[in-house]
Amino acid sequence: MHFLEHERATLTDLLPGLDDALAAAPLPTWETPGNPGLDHFRAAGGPGLLVPAEHGGKGVDLLTAVRVQRAVGSRSPSLAIATTMHHFSVASLVETAARSSGMEWMLLAAIAGENLLLASGFAEGRTGQGILNPAITARVEGDKVWLNGAKKPCSLAWSMDLLTASFPFPAENGTARLAVAVVPAKTPGLSVRPFWKSSVLAGAESDEVVLEDVEVPGDLLVRTDVGVDGELDHLNTVGFVWFEALMTASYLGAASALVERTLTKHGVPDAARAQAVTAVESAALMLRGLAARAAHGPIDDEVLAQALVCRYTTQDLIARVLDVCVEALGGMAFVSGDDIAYLNSACRALAFHPPSRSRMHAPLAGYFGAGEPLRIPA
Repeated sequence: MHFLEHERATLTDLLPGLDDALAAAPLPTWETPGNPGLDHFRAAGGPGLLVPAEHGGKGVDLLTAVRVQRAVGSRSPSLAIATTMHHFSVASLVETAARSSGMEWMLLAAIAGENLLLASGFAEGRTGQGILNPAITARVEGDKVWLNGAKKPCSLAWSMDLLTASFPFPAENGTARLAVAVVPAKTPGLSVRPFWKSSVLAGAESDEVVLEDVEVPGDLLVRTDVGVDGELDHLNTVGFVWFEALMTASYLGAASALVERTLTKHGVPDAARAQAVTAVESAALMLRGLAARAAHGPIDDEVLAQALVCRYTTQDLIARVLDVCVEALGGMAFVSGDDIAYLNSACRALAFHPPSRSRMHAPLAGYFGAGEPLRIPA
């Protein structure tokens, strides 16, 4: 068995031509703004990967999806990060459609049939702000809702067809509950501005999406039941599990790209190669165990806690892999091209995605130590 053989075979089987296209060009090709990676993703039918088969999609479960994202990440970290945000939004719509009699199924059919890309406008990326504390606000008049605010960074900002945005929706008792809106990219009042200044992961199109009095149709609005203390309802629990698993797989793929270079370079000591591959495969086994549990049973607080443990442990394993690989590949390899330095930087960004480890210290300690409900700090 060759390294990444199963992951790349899964990708080729589900999204024919994508892996070949990504492998045909060097890494920098896929990491710059406006690169053709998303075009290849669309051409292969990638937007419908998680859409159920009855709505025209591939209908893959989380176990299969993490294999796909690891394979994509090993070719293009930017494409893996960008498409993770799409898949996360689709997974949330799938869960909503399964539990409602609304029009979500029509939206899912359009995503698969027309290869539509969804950007995620959830509260992410602002220092000190929780993912359940959105930067977007709502103005409600009767049955009409208008949104104002901005999401930055927002992956797929320039290529999105639809934006999924979270915002506080006023309830009858005066408290606010988290709601999610689906907004077509061409809606009046929605615009995109440059934001991402780093060259690392620039291909993910993580710029600023601005909403100025954007009206949301009632059939494109989903209300959740997130408690004011951050305790999650079922929809948000499922969304978090998919987000953590897919994002972890994407960065594991990026780290695997560095391990692959270490395994195939002549002269690298066997000890270094074994250490590197053992670390990434340990993370992969842990991630597959989590995904199998989520795919074949109910997704609850226990699964979410396992997802967070998997994500934070993978961060530590990736850090170990980077140290081993960069040293083993040597200084000449480092200065003779950008790939090693780039992958070393890109892999570190897993720590920047929500919820940060520091924010989850008390909730995880309370969950495992005292049996408290698992909360995401708002």
